[in-house]
Amino acid sequence: MFELSASTNAVRPSFLTADAHSMADSLPSINFGFDDLRDRMARFTERFDTFIAKGRKQVLEERNRFRINVAELQEDQRLKSREIENLAQKSSNHAQTIDKEAAETAEMHAAITSITQQRDARAQHRDRIRSEIAAIRKQIAQRQSTQQQYAKAIDEQARVNTPELDFWQTYLCMRIEGTGTVDRLRFVFTHVDEKDWEREVSFDLDTEKRDYRVASVKPKLDAEQIQHCVERLNDNRELGPFLKNMRELLTAALK
Repeated sequence: MFELSASTNAVRPSFLTADAHSMADSLPSINFGFDDLRDRMARFTERFDTFIAKGRKQVLEERNRFRINVAELQEDQRLKSREIENLAQKSSNHAQTIDKEAAETAEMHAAITSITQQRDARAQHRDRIRSEIAAIRKQIAQRQSTQQQYAKAIDEQARVNTPELDFWQTYLCMRIEGTGTVDRLRFVFTHVDEKDWEREVSFDLDTEKRDYRVASVKPKLDAEQIQHCVERLNDNRELGPFLKNMRELLTAALK
């Protein structure tokens, strides 16, 4: 097969060479306008390059303007962010100031309330003290009146009792002493012990209340006997017989 192809290729050039020249001479002459097409292509290429250059320049200009706008926007954003931060800081400071003022206002209201309560309490305390002072003054006046009446009665009674008391002191060998306690008297007797006439016996009479009582006695006596004498004294208010009975009890206690 390869050989056949080779022989065919060898024959073909001779055939083409022989006929080609005659056929080309016989074909009509055709003008395809390659020069005009080349010029048109050149002008188109020039216009296209100009368009591309203008587009590239416009793109670069727009890119530069875009970059400038972006830079300006970034700067504006940075300034706005700083303003926002400043406003936020001012707002925070303002809020803190408001909270502080609110706390101070609440503290002042609390202090005012406390002072008002203290004032009201002191006013009530003052009124109560005034009432107590008025009541105490009234009691003092009543006591002074009572004491004056009592002193008058005592004075009148003393005028009566002094001779009687002198009699009982002499008759019973008795003397009256103070005990160091208000409304308490000590009655001391002698000549009660046959072996020692100077020996002393005594008892303390408490006159603080209306019903008298024997606070202490020396030597010790039977409580029922003492109570019996005191009851008689409180009933009849006669001191002479009471002293006589107490002397008899003390004398009997020494035997």
